[in-house]
Amino acid sequence: MNSKTIGGVLLVVGTTIGAGMLALPVATAELGFWGSIVLLVSSWAIMTASAFLFLEVNLWLPPNSNLISMAGATLGKTGQSIVWAFYLLLLYSILCAYIAGGGDLLHYVMSTAGINLPDSVTPILFVLIFGLVVYFGMRSVDYVNRGLMMGKMGALILLIVMILPFVTSHNLSSGEFKHIVSPNSITIAVLAFTSMMIIPSLRTYFNDDVKTLRKVIFFGSLIPLLCYIAWDMAILGVIPLQGSPGMLQMTKSATSNSDLIVALKTLLHKDTVTTLAKFFTSICMATSFLSISLSLSDFLSDGLKVSKKGVSGNSIIMGATFLPPVVVVLFYPDAFMRGLEYAGLSCLILMLLLPAVMAWFGRYRLALTTADGGQQHQIGGGKLLLVFLMVFATLIIGFGLKGIF
Repeated sequence: MNSKTIGGVLLVVGTTIGAGMLALPVATAELGFWGSIVLLVSSWAIMTASAFLFLEVNLWLPPNSNLISMAGATLGKTGQSIVWAFYLLLLYSILCAYIAGGGDLLHYVMSTAGINLPDSVTPILFVLIFGLVVYFGMRSVDYVNRGLMMGKMGALILLIVMILPFVTSHNLSSGEFKHIVSPNSITIAVLAFTSMMIIPSLRTYFNDDVKTLRKVIFFGSLIPLLCYIAWDMAILGVIPLQGSPGMLQMTKSATSNSDLIVALKTLLHKDTVTTLAKFFTSICMATSFLSISLSLSDFLSDGLKVSKKGVSGNSIIMGATFLPPVVVVLFYPDAFMRGLEYAGLSCLILMLLLPAVMAWFGRYRLALTTADGGQQHQIGGGKLLLVFLMVFATLIIGFGLKGIF
């Protein structure tokens, strides 16, 4: 792989692996480590298939086309309206969370250096620093993301290496396979592999090089799978299912992520684990912020029909990307707490159900294709795969609705 391809893979990895990774062991605790492998591999296969379908639909349209154009070409104005609503809810909600978290982190770092700024200033400063990277485009995001990913993956590897000597076979064999049908476990496992919002940006970056794009998507999703399995092994192998601290106790806690860090500190007596976990979470926020911001800016450029070329057009898109979430964080810091729950539902609809539906209408109703015929861009499975994905997505969305209401 050349450096550009590696950069593309890291962008997919950075989009996929977020701070929510800490929730995976808690979500799969009752299932156990061996059952979690089955669930994670299955979720990876399903979401990778959805990502390839997403790429296929995007390739039917001209470069710089995003989800709005894709939905319009395959599902009409109704599809476009649905995508506008759910996509903006999803990405603005996520950006609000990352801006708030990134602002808190920046406030802490600056205060330790003797620089005390008001709480309302650090979120703006966070957006100015990383938003400037997004302003300068995909290449800028790529290079900054590479540096952050080195720290991110280094912290994760160190965490796992430090924890592994304490893993026991007894803890790994805990759990029951029947919990694989748990709505919470399935939903979180599926959401852990959602990264296809970056695909339209990658397509433009790689100038329609489909072979490279498929390679980037495959390896960009495979690396998180391996990381998730290693992380589950480390956590589920150290923290027992029963007792206090125990994984079962965390599944019923509203602060399961922080409980997980506290449990590791209690059981391992290593402050470095806590420090590394906080460092890893912080970098997750930065890398995800960059990729989500880039995806949203490209989406808005496509939807508003405003080119990101030139100072004027780029400034309009950057304003539309960052101003709404910044305003929410500054004036309504708790307004998106409930919205984040709906963001998970939006993600399932857009990243699991929608690609299969768009591919079905595009292939079998509208006979859409690329200039070269596009057959080589299709994944195997035909109608059977699309029906399976649509049925599976409907069931998972149903689980998500049940959790909200």
